[in-house]
Amino acid sequence: MTTPKIACSGPIGEVAIDILKPYAEIVIAENSSEAALIGILEGAVGLILRGDGVGNARVIAAGSDLKVIGRSGVGYDNVDIAAASSRKIPVIITPGANAQAVAEAAIAFMLGLCKKMVYWDTQLKAGNWGSRYGQETGDLDGGTLGIIGLGRIGCKLAELIRPFNMTVIAHDPYASRQAAAALDVELVGLDELFKRSDFVSIHALLNKDTRGLVNRARIGLMKPGSYLINLARGGLIESLDVLHDALIGGQLAGVGLDVFEPEPPDVTHPIFKLQNCLTSPHATGMTRRSMYRIFQMMAEDMAAVLSGQKPKHVANPEIYP
Repeated sequence: MTTPKIACSGPIGEVAIDILKPYAEIVIAENSSEAALIGILEGAVGLILRGDGVGNARVIAAGSDLKVIGRSGVGYDNVDIAAASSRKIPVIITPGANAQAVAEAAIAFMLGLCKKMVYWDTQLKAGNWGSRYGQETGDLDGGTLGIIGLGRIGCKLAELIRPFNMTVIAHDPYASRQAAAALDVELVGLDELFKRSDFVSIHALLNKDTRGLVNRARIGLMKPGSYLINLARGGLIESLDVLHDALIGGQLAGVGLDVFEPEPPDVTHPIFKLQNCLTSPHATGMTRRSMYRIFQMMAEDMAAVLSGQKPKHVANPEIYP
């Protein structure tokens, strides 16, 4: 009898291996492409999709023995939920596991941009001590932070930003006004958020309604010299072109990007030559503590499914009675 296996689009943490190895052999694909995953899915009872791992209908169909799909994160736009649900395959997610890490990263981007840390570092290392007299840096203090998406990460950001003496507003059509009020957050319309904010931090899910949510027109509503941070999904922004134009024209003083569409991005795009565009490779939520929590939550729920129990966190709960 063939030993069951769990196919993974990339390496997984030791805590996940320890939890799952009693159920199946862990097999890591050469890369996260569709072809690489299909090549190791024969006999697989589980599929783990990291980052940009492809979970489309063809991949799911190739896993004829699949009982569970695990996503090492809360976003699941790279998984064909309908294809999984049609076969009653639960798609495990890990909501909140990296909320602290991503919220901290949002503040790091805000501070790094408005304090011009890259500029000052470059100037000092070039021996230009006198540069300190030619530039002004900005403040979080007294500014307005607009949060798009007041879920776990958005709420954690609103909580962590309190000591910086900022006014916090948010847009989220599904947010509870009571929960927002408890965080001293004012819920507003999306256009109003762009008009009032000095910093906009994006923490929304990507779906058909939110794709391109941040577009040229909305950026045009922002105060000249504002800042935009995106740590959610690249597809929430219309294009890199609109960000580049806003930076060149001064509408935006700085942009922080951890996510792109596609990933990895084409780094020949002119935005990557701008010092006030601060970037990272979809990595800011991957801290030591957050990755441990993510892999633990995902593996525990996958193990529950493989042992015939109901998991706690699924993207398609409708498959259960």
